[in-house]
This record gives sequence, C-alpha cells and structure tokens, in this order.
Amino acid sequence: MQRRHLMRLLAAAASAATLPAAVHAQPGAADYPKPGATLRYVVPFPPGGLTDMMARSVGQQLGERWKVSVVIDNKPGGGGQIGADAVAKAPADGNTLLAITLTHAANVTLFPKAAFDFRKDLKPVALLAGSPMLVVVPANSPIKDLKDLAAQARQRALNAGSSGNGTPPHLTLALFNDLNKTSIQHVPYKGGAPSMTDLIGGQLDVIFSNFPESIAHVKAGKLRALAVTTEARHPAVPDVPTTAEAGLPGLLVENWTAVMVPAGVPDALVQKLGNEVVAIVKQPDMEQRAVQQGFRVDARGPEAFKTFLEGEVTRWAGVIQKAGIRPD
Repeated sequence: MQRRHLMRLLAAAASAATLPAAVHAQPGAADYPKPGATLRYVVPFPPGGLTDMMARSVGQQLGERWKVSVVIDNKPGGGGQIGADAVAKAPADGNTLLAITLTHAANVTLFPKAAFDFRKDLKPVALLAGSPMLVVVPANSPIKDLKDLAAQARQRALNAGSSGNGTPPHLTLALFNDLNKTSIQHVPYKGGAPSMTDLIGGQLDVIFSNFPESIAHVKAGKLRALAVTTEARHPAVPDVPTTAEAGLPGLLVENWTAVMVPAGVPDALVQKLGNEVVAIVKQPDMEQRAVQQGFRVDARGPEAFKTFLEGEVTRWAGVIQKAGIRPD
C-alpha cells in the first residue's frame, strides 16, 4: 500500500514537472516586447484628430525606445466602439494597444448591450493627457460670459451644437444645463467642423467645444471664448477665464486620452508598458508638443488610471441618465 502511494506521488511530481511554464506562472516582463515585434496601436477614430495625434507621438517614441515597430491602426465608427471591440478580442500578448477617450467612459452607459464588456474585457495601462472644452459663441453674440449665458437661457430659447449625441460637447452641455437648471436645446451634427461653420454663421448660439475644433476660430476673431472647462487657464488663450473664475466651478470637463489593452494581458506586462508610456509623455519635448496640440499632460500609470477611469464612468453615467441622452 505504501509502495503504491509513493509511486502515485512520484508520477504526479513527474507530470507537474513537464507542464508548460505558463501554467506555473504568468509570463514576466523581462522579454516583453520580443525583439522584432510589431505593436498594433488601435485608434478608434479617423486620422488627424486629437487622439490620433497623441497616439502617433507616443507610438513613435515607444518604437524608438523599445526597438520595435508600432503601427497606428485607425478603426473609426460606432462612437469609438468598433476599435475598442477589436482590441477587447485581440490576443492577450501585450502587442495590441487601444487609444480611448472620455467618449469610452460615457459609452459604458450609452451602450449597455455592447458586443464587449468595457470593464471586464479591457485593462487600464496609462492616462496620457487631457484637453479642455472651450465654451464659444459667435463673435457678435450678445452673450458676454457664462453667467450671461445661463441668464439668457432662462429668458429665451437657445441652442447648442455638438459633434453628435453622447460626444464630449454634448455631455458638457448636459452638465451645464444640470448645474444651471437651464434647457439649452441640443443640435447634433456629424462632426465638429460643420457645427463650427453654423456657429460662426449664427445658426447656433453656443458650442461647448473640443478645444482644437474652436481655438483657431477664436484667435481669428470669428468666435468669442467665454471660458475653459479646467482648473487652470490654458496657455493658448491666457485671457480666457476658467469656469470657476467665470462663476461655475462645477463645469470641469477634459476630453482625456489614455491607453488600454486586452484584459488577459499579464499585470507585469501592463505595468512595464504603463511605466514606459508615462515616461514618454513626461519628456519636456513631448509635453511642449502636447500643449501645442491643445493637451495638458496628465500621465498616470495603471493603478492611478484605473481609479480615474472608474470615477469618469460613474460621473458621466449620472449626467447621461439625468439628461436622458441616447446614442445616435
């Protein structure tokens, strides 16, 4: 009996010794990424936008530092959901990255029946930077500041354009209405450019705009900026007050951009990737370039970004539900 028991123990030990190393432990980060690897950085928006520009800057630096190829793969559509779904279902080897924005945090509420689970199928890697919203009106508008905007909205019907239902300009409008108990009418467009054209032409009263979409028009004198939706003034428009200075401290919104990977990527690889990305965006030349593009660098690693992301999902869920926002 003892002999048979001993033989079973020896057989079990021999079997365990032949199991693949991956069964015993998750892969370490020492050999990540493998030499000659190609990293696919999925941007779920068209080329040329703010998120795309940041991804290309980070991707170039990542490729140079790690001696690998980084390919930017634009997969627009579905309010950012098509690209996110592709990454959620990609191999969990750390070679597929996803660029996300505030839009994706809002999408958790806007698309409850999505083909993937944002919280379960994707893992936070790093927050990169945020871009303020700029509250703008036509240059000849009688509206002079945020308090005036709220007062006039209570006296007459005003409308506000956006780049579509559930986009950051729409969410910022909804937050403004909630804070002021106003009902400025939302007018969705298929993109920010056509809404800007109509604002300049006087067909719209106001836009809570993505910074890059309106800043050139402000500097050209075609639009008047009432406030930036951040705690500090933006260096590109130093004379424009913050929302707190303009009397509405609760209107704080940044259209941030960040990096995620498939949920199955081992934590050690995520931490290594997160550390590298944070180091890249904190470089002085990268910070300077980010500011020129309309960003404020806000680099945070996996754990800090995870906490931030959960806060954003919760915050915008409340705004969306209260305003009754539905996707296009």
